[in-house]
Amino acid sequence: MTGRYEDSAGRHVAWGEPPREGEHTEPDYGPPPAHLDDESPTDSRLHPATPPGGNPPVQQPNPGTVSGPHTVSPTSSPVPPTTSAPHAVPPSTSGPHPAPGTTSGPHHVGGGQSGPYSYQQQPSFPPGEHGGQQSGVPIHDLSSARLIKPAKRSPQTGWRKAVYVASGHLINPGESPMDRRRRELIARVNQPLRGCYKIAMLSLKGGVGKTTTTTTLGSTFASLRGDRVIAVDANPDRGTLSQKIPLETTATVRHLLRDANRITRYSDVRAYTSQGPSRLEVLASEQDPAVSEAFSEDDYRRTVALLEHFYNIVLTDCGTGLMHSAMKGVLGIADSLVIVSSGSVDGARSASATLDWLDAHGYGQLVQRSVAVINSVRPNSGSVDQNKLAQHFGARCRAVVRLPFDPHLEEGAEIELDRLNRETRLALLELASTVADDFPSDTTRIR
Repeated sequence: MTGRYEDSAGRHVAWGEPPREGEHTEPDYGPPPAHLDDESPTDSRLHPATPPGGNPPVQQPNPGTVSGPHTVSPTSSPVPPTTSAPHAVPPSTSGPHPAPGTTSGPHHVGGGQSGPYSYQQQPSFPPGEHGGQQSGVPIHDLSSARLIKPAKRSPQTGWRKAVYVASGHLINPGESPMDRRRRELIARVNQPLRGCYKIAMLSLKGGVGKTTTTTTLGSTFASLRGDRVIAVDANPDRGTLSQKIPLETTATVRHLLRDANRITRYSDVRAYTSQGPSRLEVLASEQDPAVSEAFSEDDYRRTVALLEHFYNIVLTDCGTGLMHSAMKGVLGIADSLVIVSSGSVDGARSASATLDWLDAHGYGQLVQRSVAVINSVRPNSGSVDQNKLAQHFGARCRAVVRLPFDPHLEEGAEIELDRLNRETRLALLELASTVADDFPSDTTRIR
């Protein structure tokens, strides 16, 4: 390949050939001819052999450097130009491949130096390799959530569970929306509780399922939570709460108060209670109406003061008489109320009258934190608009929960949660989670 270019003296010189004798030998670093830009770096005509006279060939620059008036190294200061080479070697933009981390280009960036044709790129590291953190998480974090890949939850109901079981657990369709909803409700029921939370179950009208609601709500809490739950029968008119679970003892609340001075541990209290399959314990009331008046306000306060040392949740099944002496003690220490109403017109009116009485006697704050339950004690409630009933109580209470009719509850016998319909179990979870939303999370009591 031959070519000519104009040197610094204005003379035309053949490209790649040594200058004539006596001519200026200072190399010129002007731009190479345009017709040579596409030449291959391996072309021997761009790298002439040793010229006559035994002078060594010009040493090619190291990767990442450019020979010129000031040789620039990515990591060193400028080096004076080399004068031992007698032949001018024009700069070439297509030379040996640059070292890793450098890129040929019109400017050199890196180390604070500048040069005509070299560009160096600073090495970059993925987040977490240097600095001790990756994506904002310390590398020494050995929590299970970071190290273990989350497993897909198995279905619990419906066709998804059938496919999962039939395939020998090889095909997992995942949870259904109903399963996810149930799991969310259970998590709300199990939220932490500090101290003892006292719930009063109220209704001015009998036959609306107040005692049944007390048992099913307490059984739901006891079956899901790890703490102790007890229901106290405070009905002065021969309450039936103890008939909702298997009876283990004939002791009543009056026997507990009689022996209160000898009770120092949980096993002592357990001798006076009956426990159902759900782990709900029941403290029965006196079955003889002649001595029921002995259970006064002071008796109730003493009973709860003793039980709160051993139980986390205390439900009180109140009687229908709001003017009974024990009722003042029940309302005085209750943390929340559950107002039970049937789906009929007279049941709704009685429940609304209960709220009116509470507002008129200084319990307005309890009313605002109360939960209204519309209990379907019959298969259907005729033409009564249940949605309008819910709107009425929703305007006065914190929340409203509707319980569907269930044949097992209509029997009036001992209650087993496993025998309830799926819709009833889900509604009870709704009720328990709604009540649990009011649980205090610290040692400061509500009042």
